[in-house]
Amino acid sequence: MNTTHALGQFLRTLPHSAAATFLALFPIVDPFGGIPIFFSVTSSWTPADRRKTAVKTGLWVFAILVTFLFFGRFVLHFFGISLPVLRIAGGLIVANTAWGMVTSHSRITPEETDEAQEKEDISLTPLAMPLLSGPGAIGVVMALAADVDSSASYIGMVIGIAAIAVSVTLFLVLGGPLVRRLGPNAVGAINKIFGFLILAIAVQLVWDGVADFNT
Repeated sequence: MNTTHALGQFLRTLPHSAAATFLALFPIVDPFGGIPIFFSVTSSWTPADRRKTAVKTGLWVFAILVTFLFFGRFVLHFFGISLPVLRIAGGLIVANTAWGMVTSHSRITPEETDEAQEKEDISLTPLAMPLLSGPGAIGVVMALAADVDSSASYIGMVIGIAAIAVSVTLFLVLGGPLVRRLGPNAVGAINKIFGFLILAIAVQLVWDGVADFNT
C-alpha cells in the first residue's frame, strides 16, 4: 500500500514539475527570438548545416540548463560570479554579434559559401549562451531548484528542460521556409533591422545587470 501511494505521488509530482518548468522557461528562453539571428548568421549555409547547428543548439541549451539545475549555485560560488555579472557578460557577447549584423556591408560571395569546413560554430555562443539559455533562464532554473525536495521533482524539471530544448531545435529548423521565401535582399535588410533590435536587447541585459547591483 505504501509502495502504491509513493508511486502515485511520484506520478502526480513529475508531470506537474515538468509542466511548471516548461511554462516558466518558455517565455524566458523565447525560441522565437533565436530565429532571426540564427538565419542571419547562417544565410550562406546549406540546409543540412543549419539543421545540424539547430540540433547542437538545442543540446547546448539542455546541457547548460541542466548543469545549472544541479550545480548552478556551486559553480557561481566557486568562481565568485554573481547573476548580475553573468547578465552583463552575456549582454556584451550578444552586443558583439548584433554590432556585426548592423554594420556589415559585405555580400556573401561564392568563395565564402565554399568555406563550409571553416564556418564558425554558433551553436554554443551566441545562440545557446547567452541568447537562449542566458542569465534569465539560468536564474529561473536556479530559483525553481531551490524549492525542489524530491527526486520526482528533479526528474520532472529535467523533462521540462528537455521539452524546451526540443522546442528550440524545432523553431530553428522550421523557420527555414520563411527565410527562403523572403530572398537574399529581404533577408539582408531584415538582418540589419534585427541586428539593431538584438543590440537593444544586449544593452537591456547590461542595464539589468548593472541595476541588480543597486538592489
